[in-house]
Amino acid sequence: MELDASINTQRIAMVIEFDGRFFHGWQRQDNAITVQEVLEKALSKIEGCRRSTMASGRTDAGVHAEAMLVHADISKSRWQRSARAYTQGVNQLLPDGVVVMGVCAVENDFHARFSCLERRYCYKIWNRSTPSVLSAWRHWWMPRTLDVKAMQQAADYMLGVHDFGAFQATGCQSHSAVRDIRYLTVRQQGWEVRIDVHADGFLYHMVRNIVGNLVQVGTGKWQADYMPELMQQKNRAIAAATAPAQGLYFSDAVYPAFSARDLIGKENNNAIEA
Repeated sequence: MELDASINTQRIAMVIEFDGRFFHGWQRQDNAITVQEVLEKALSKIEGCRRSTMASGRTDAGVHAEAMLVHADISKSRWQRSARAYTQGVNQLLPDGVVVMGVCAVENDFHARFSCLERRYCYKIWNRSTPSVLSAWRHWWMPRTLDVKAMQQAADYMLGVHDFGAFQATGCQSHSAVRDIRYLTVRQQGWEVRIDVHADGFLYHMVRNIVGNLVQVGTGKWQADYMPELMQQKNRAIAAATAPAQGLYFSDAVYPAFSARDLIGKENNNAIEA
């Protein structure tokens, strides 16, 4: 999408939160409502011309975001008048299920995707014999008791740089399945089991596939020490089923000078380096 070259623009970074129930993922698609589409419509209406956005990651239909970073180029004069008014104006034009939580000016070479050093996801499981009507669209309901300790033991095998071919979806277009998982924890608080994973990047469906395999261990169907063998074979067909979308959250994006969560509640007119 081309910007009007006659307009002096300012690149901004926005941190957004959205409920995946209402959208068919982040990226624009034909005949489906997406987060990118509604955000660009709001920006374009304020600007009076078409504006494009780029996000730190992509999410599938049903996946939520707690703090996703998006950049856009907007009118510098309008932005400099009031960052707060600009943010409020965008939020007033957005539909239910998505909100801009913070915004700041960034340098023109900042890129939400390519400047990102680390992406973070969390996955939430409701581990109780009965489902929660209040959390049905926020968790994966798992009625069988999970062995969280065994799940963590299995997760530890995935830390570091590995080929995650066993965890990529069929049709994944990445040239390499090698990724660096820097943090992977499985914790339980009350009925909720939360899995947090941080990496330099992720393959298509990688997090949900990791969760599906950890649950196999948690329910006792697999032993934790099966994970190295599974990873070595790099065969998606022998791995567990993909965990459902509604339990997955894009939780943060990390850059050299800040993270998406750092921008929550901020409305900064002055550009910061990234």
